[in-house]
Amino acid sequence: MMSQSPMTRPEIAAGTLIDNRYIIQKLLGQGGLGRTYLAFDTRRFNEACVLKEFAPIGTGESGLEQYRNLFKREAKILHQLQHPQIPKFLACFEGDGRLFLVQEYVDGKTYSRLLGELQRQGRNFSEDEVIQWLKNLLPVLEYVHQHNIIHRDISPDNIMLPEGNDLPVLIDFGVGKQIADMNEAKSSNHQVTFVGKMSLVGKVGYAPREQISLGLCSPSSDLYALGVTAIVLLTGRDPSLLMDQYSLEWNWRYYTYVTDNFAQVLDYMLADRPNKRYQAAREVLTDLQRVGEPIAEPEVAMSPAIMLDDLPPTVFNPEFQAMSGISQSYSQAEETVFSLPTSPTGQQIGQIGRIEQQQQPSLQPAFIKSCQQGLAYHIGPMANLIIEEILSQNPYISPDQFIELIAKEIPSFQAAFEFKKSLFS
Repeated sequence: MMSQSPMTRPEIAAGTLIDNRYIIQKLLGQGGLGRTYLAFDTRRFNEACVLKEFAPIGTGESGLEQYRNLFKREAKILHQLQHPQIPKFLACFEGDGRLFLVQEYVDGKTYSRLLGELQRQGRNFSEDEVIQWLKNLLPVLEYVHQHNIIHRDISPDNIMLPEGNDLPVLIDFGVGKQIADMNEAKSSNHQVTFVGKMSLVGKVGYAPREQISLGLCSPSSDLYALGVTAIVLLTGRDPSLLMDQYSLEWNWRYYTYVTDNFAQVLDYMLADRPNKRYQAAREVLTDLQRVGEPIAEPEVAMSPAIMLDDLPPTVFNPEFQAMSGISQSYSQAEETVFSLPTSPTGQQIGQIGRIEQQQQPSLQPAFIKSCQQGLAYHIGPMANLIIEEILSQNPYISPDQFIELIAKEIPSFQAAFEFKKSLFS
């Protein structure tokens, strides 16, 4: 008589004793890789723990042995993770034809729930809160990636804030998230792997395109998902509402305001192409430390002792600024608006003073800055040059005329219309 396939096994009822040790309390969740239960460990004074039943959907007898090997290999690797912001891996076993992992139970709230609570108070997470949140999580990702593991399912549901603790915890290190075995890691210079359909995981909207479409993942894949989670916390909107459905470009900036330096960091995390993103958590941390500081002066790159190619491709060095153009110095545009020619004669100076009094510039710096960011989103690095040219040719232009001239530089009629609508509103 054939044994029952894992995919047909029913949910384990509350009160069931597993492995003569764990008492099932309730089902916490289920997905394509199996079910998760809250259980009590009778050999540890009924301490709460998480019991994960590994039973991938569609698994028959022919694939069970392959999954069993993967399960054991993953369990051995997860056992090596010892970090205060990762639930402890406690045990693994097989019983009644089922595979189980046992992990520490985190008593707290997911960031999905925390966001919901804030929204009921009429707000989302602030820039300062999200920056600190990233600074608290990035060292965890750095630690995980150094152990040749990629989480591959980062989202507000898989990050928790434990009760009475200020540090977030990264949860759901389930089966199917190993980058490669140690031999593959040593023989390759790139931390990238083809995962394949059997272990493909990742939440649509949070996982990058190469992971969802091809099963390819790398540390930058986790950084992308972390960036998506950050903009969700900032805006309170689902990722599907933060991406243009036609161009597939992020438009999250329309729904929140953050400083230019921080916006650059997030945009770099969210780059569609993996080679345009941060490649390591440490790079993101380095740039976050500099948020709020003035952007590095271009003269640094002109020093004969330093070449552009020698600088890391992060958002605060001149090489990346030349690529992005999104947050280059605003001083040139500001100078164009507010400066008038000087004259050697006192009479002429007085005349200029009267002209300045009669023709005050109509555009505020914050407004120009907002226009610059919006245009850069659509056309890239040329935005600064175009805005500078418009201001130099029309120093006393009205806001409406300014918006109309800028919108003409956007090739897509629909995008130009949305651009004008966002500014006029």
